Amino acid sequence: MSTPGSANCPAQPGKRRFISGVVEGFYGRPWTMEQRTDLFKREQKWGLNTYLYAPKDDYKHRMYWRDLYTAEETEQLVALISAAKQHDIEFIYAISPGLDITFSNPREVAALKRKLDQVKDFGCRSFSLLFDDIETEMCAADKQAFDSFAHAQVAITNAVYQHLGEPETFLFCPTDYCAAFCTPNVSQSSYLHTVGENLLPGIDILWTGPKVVSHKISVESIEEVSSVLRRAPVIWDNIHANDYDPQRLFLGPYKDRPTELIPKLRGVLTNPNCEFYPNFVAIHTLATWCKATTDGGQRDVEMGDEEQDACYSPQKALVLALTDWLQEFLSTKQPGVRLKKESSDEEPMQTDMGESPYVPGPEENPLYTAEPLTLNDLKLLSDLFYLPYEHGPTARTMLQELDWLKNHSEAAIAKTDKTEEWCSRAQQFDEMCEAVVQMFNRLSNAPNRSILYDLYNYICDIKSGVGLARAYVKTLGGQGPPSAQLMNDDPEPWGFRGGLSGEFQRMLPCHGNRDLFRHPPLTEVYCIRPYCPEDKMQVQRIFEEMQSAGRGKVPLMARPPLLCDSLSAGEISPSPQCALILEDEIGVCGYALALTDAQQAAAKIQRAVSDTVLKDFPSLVTLQVLPRVTDPTPAKRMIGRLLSSIRSSGSKGAFCELRQSDQRMLNFYTKLGTFKPIQMASLPQDIIAMGTSV
Repeated sequence: MSTPGSANCPAQPGKRRFISGVVEGFYGRPWTMEQRTDLFKREQKWGLNTYLYAPKDDYKHRMYWRDLYTAEETEQLVALISAAKQHDIEFIYAISPGLDITFSNPREVAALKRKLDQVKDFGCRSFSLLFDDIETEMCAADKQAFDSFAHAQVAITNAVYQHLGEPETFLFCPTDYCAAFCTPNVSQSSYLHTVGENLLPGIDILWTGPKVVSHKISVESIEEVSSVLRRAPVIWDNIHANDYDPQRLFLGPYKDRPTELIPKLRGVLTNPNCEFYPNFVAIHTLATWCKATTDGGQRDVEMGDEEQDACYSPQKALVLALTDWLQEFLSTKQPGVRLKKESSDEEPMQTDMGESPYVPGPEENPLYTAEPLTLNDLKLLSDLFYLPYEHGPTARTMLQELDWLKNHSEAAIAKTDKTEEWCSRAQQFDEMCEAVVQMFNRLSNAPNRSILYDLYNYICDIKSGVGLARAYVKTLGGQGPPSAQLMNDDPEPWGFRGGLSGEFQRMLPCHGNRDLFRHPPLTEVYCIRPYCPEDKMQVQRIFEEMQSAGRGKVPLMARPPLLCDSLSAGEISPSPQCALILEDEIGVCGYALALTDAQQAAAKIQRAVSDTVLKDFPSLVTLQVLPRVTDPTPAKRMIGRLLSSIRSSGSKGAFCELRQSDQRMLNFYTKLGTFKPIQMASLPQDIIAMGTSV
């Protein structure tokens, strides 16, 4: 297992070894001392070399950073640092004073030095100062003493680094620790330039990539930030972190980081799931990636010609990790579990020990037998809990099949050409759901309960979600009455997910637009924002473009105007809070406007609207998006928000007018399901009105 850059391989003369390992830096319950010792053993076995101690919820690491460790805490940390050394793991102690430190106060600096001196006395030789996730506004005293927040952080970091004797490994985490936080961008960030120019060259800098949780980290992005920082960064990788969502766990492989990054980095540390035991895959695959060097190192897996990265295959690394993890599941040697003794002097509790084992009769229930967990079970588990930006292949297939079955449900009972296909695919979907249930059963019976208990909430949740989908498909196929879990007005609590958090999210306008499974697939990122006066010309441009596209052979002037034309043309201003703009990466690509009182538009074009219509539908709406917007979701969200604003104004309903030739918008309003055709007197021949109650 010895490879260049591993703990067991000495660094080349004049070249520091590549930092590789784990940072315990998440929010939540910290790992136990026993788990950390177990981690050191695994890191050594897999060729990693570093552990960064930075649990956010260790009071004396962050909130009460000034407080010295007690005698009991000292004993634990001394033992932990000693255990790391025994396994050739570099123990880096991190401290986060940024919540409340006054940088210009010498007593504060002295308190920080005193705390780190105490840890140094424990045998620790590597340190880190973290200034992540803090407020950027300096107090009045610091503003007088320092030119900027960056200058304050650099000054105290340099002072502490020199006080500790300039240790070989000293890490600094900036407040702007990813590209998304940089103003206006990485190359022009005054904060990063100050850090790069003034931080002593022996201090390494932590960086998470383009975002806090980066989907991909490119060579170009690392070259850019390295140029600004004047050194290669150490990646603090949150790709497997799950502390931001209690319903998510990440069991997919380390990926979307090309191995060409390795010579351009100082190191990589993964900040993984909060739960210790499910991190087997995250750490194992990172170790495989770190060994995928191009300088003659021995790799764990050989790549095929089809791989994008000639040195590393995420899927092969995943199988390698799951194969090893399976042995952990099947192991009975685990902390906290009392194994059965071969013999004992104690009296048994049972009084029927001499009886033969129970054997059911021929017509009785057979005994329950627990099937052993398989590698395929773990592959399925990984697919269901893959990575933040993608589901595994099986999970994607299940979503696609459910979407197809739902959208073609009429074929299930209509006896059309697609009926046989629908039934076949429904059966296949049911089999996939059954595989999840069986995987759950085998996991629940695995000998290693420590891993199971870390996974249990997650696998119960996915089993329940799959069960709801399974029942829904059976209902669509007419296999029994509608499921009470899905169709009842008063369902059981397990029929709706997410509690208060779920209710808040479902009320927000953008909920769902970042789902990993989308139909149709989104190829663009759309932004919906309030209309401002500067948008008037863009709205007119879109209106005129769509008018020209839809006029056909009829001259524009010959067509009777719609009530909403004066609104789109900018001749009438929309009502307050009743105007939205849609933008994509190119620019403004749509709008949604409304008048809470449609009489204003009717008067503008001198067309009478009956009081009967205005009584039920007093408001007027108009919506238009350019043809390049192929996804209907943004338009649906705009109309939903518009109707919500109209309802807030006290209106009972709203209507729109469309030309019969505008099949695109007719289809849109029809498929919404809420707008219905309404009868309006004196309506020009080629115009249709549709209304909805709000």
